[in-house]
Amino acid sequence: MSVPFRFPKFFVTNPAPCPYLAGKVERKVFTELNGRHAAELNEALGRIGFRRSQSVAYRPSCVDCSACVSVRVCAKQFEPSRTQKRLIKRNADLEVTACKPWTTAEQYDLLRQYLAARHPGGGMAEMDEQDFSDMVEQTPVRTYMVEYREPSVDGRPGKLVGVCLSDQQSDGLSMIYSFFDTGPDARSGLGTTIILDHIVRAARADLPYVYLGYWVEGSPRMAYKAKFKPMERLGREGWRPMDMPDPDPREARRKAPPMRIDRTRQPVG
Repeated sequence: MSVPFRFPKFFVTNPAPCPYLAGKVERKVFTELNGRHAAELNEALGRIGFRRSQSVAYRPSCVDCSACVSVRVCAKQFEPSRTQKRLIKRNADLEVTACKPWTTAEQYDLLRQYLAARHPGGGMAEMDEQDFSDMVEQTPVRTYMVEYREPSVDGRPGKLVGVCLSDQQSDGLSMIYSFFDTGPDARSGLGTTIILDHIVRAARADLPYVYLGYWVEGSPRMAYKAKFKPMERLGREGWRPMDMPDPDPREARRKAPPMRIDRTRQPVG
């Protein structure tokens, strides 16, 4: 009997400084996404906390830390907060287009501005145009570049102010990477607006979730993700509401029924 795909081979990266928690060391486990069933493998791994980068699926595998938690927004049940409602109204005039995963010089220029303002010295700071093209165009799954522009004038496209590289899966949208205008005259809340737009898009397409990647408690860079409710996080017992703690494994063992031994049966042999 044939099987859909072979069990993938997994590899582990060398330890490196953690970009989210000072003094911590990160390590990742990863596998390649290739062949006819790359999309199915990517979805299966995504449901257990993996993320996609080009043709690789990865997740944290740190020896002494489990702070990185996969999170997803429940798109159909999402209720924007008062602040988010004001932001939706303020940016309702943005023109949004889902484009094929091909890069443009305009996108790259916006990325460079964003990285210089928000992540100077980060892992992507030295990304050149070829690196950017590889990030976007090397995809074995259904991927889009979602562009956000100022209103067009006299038929001419408006200024590009936001971009999100997104994968469409059978159960939701996975936001791979987003960047936006950070200049002195930039609109406020563009990053939040991009997430809100993806939640609306997912709900309209009858997709239950928007995957936001990893959330790290105590990391200021990740705090914004917890503002989109209801949200689920991946724990030892699978996906659970964000505010529901994982059960204590010691308590689970105490509640487990005692093993019963049938002493009437004789050992074999």
